[in-house]
Amino acid sequence: MTAPTAPPTPPFAGEPFGARLRRAMDQRGPLCVGIDPHPELLAAWQLPDSAEGLARFADTVVAALADRVAVLKPQSAFFERHGSAGVAVLERVVADARSAGALVLLDVKRGDIGSTVAAYAGAYFGEGAPLRCDAITLTPYLGYESLRPALDRARADGAGAFVLARTSNPEGAATQTARTEAGVPLAQTVLDHLARENAGAEPWGSFGAVVGATAPESSLELTINGPLLAPGLGAQGATADDLTRVFGAALPQVLPSASRSVLRRGPDVDGLRAAAGREAAELARVLA
Repeated sequence: MTAPTAPPTPPFAGEPFGARLRRAMDQRGPLCVGIDPHPELLAAWQLPDSAEGLARFADTVVAALADRVAVLKPQSAFFERHGSAGVAVLERVVADARSAGALVLLDVKRGDIGSTVAAYAGAYFGEGAPLRCDAITLTPYLGYESLRPALDRARADGAGAFVLARTSNPEGAATQTARTEAGVPLAQTVLDHLARENAGAEPWGSFGAVVGATAPESSLELTINGPLLAPGLGAQGATADDLTRVFGAALPQVLPSASRSVLRRGPDVDGLRAAAGREAAELARVLA
């Protein structure tokens, strides 16, 4: 990952997100890099904890990586904390990253019901959406079907979503491993819904699951004919070798995500590129 590659299919060119993502991963390698401007990272980059510092941080990451990694994943919360000025930065960063060839997965973890989910979806999907992106993260724990307005709008827009199933944070385990009356882990019910969303799609569907790379080995059936976003590499303690343990036969579906292990090498553009290259090389050893 030392030089830019040909950009994937332009966004919203009539091809579903799942197909665009599969090709981007084949061309650029299976790596998602977060854009997570923690206050500590801003300070490490000697930037002010302000909308101006936020913009300089995010612009640097986009300039360094958007023409060479498959996916960039801005964490909306770190932009929202700066109010309207921060959201304006996020709007521009999403557009700039996509124009430079990266697919943009906006990490918002939205979840609600009815008209509220539809309103959230209107911010991210469809012509004129202010934060129009390639995919978002969703949380299903108000009931999977509560997400239907967002899923349907994403599908209509050629976009996608990653739904939380078995996350990398330890606090999630109590809920996600709880069993239904039929004895099925709640996380598995989410995966089963996603498998149905993706049924028949080629090369795979547009609706993925979030399964943390730090999750313990389990009996979950992860083959959903769609991507598996695997956060937790680097600062959260997971390594490339953990992917084999956690994902097993579903390893070809995995989109690993790294953030601080790459971002802490900034603000030098070459440092960011070198860090992303090292992550990609280590992943290739396992995922090839």
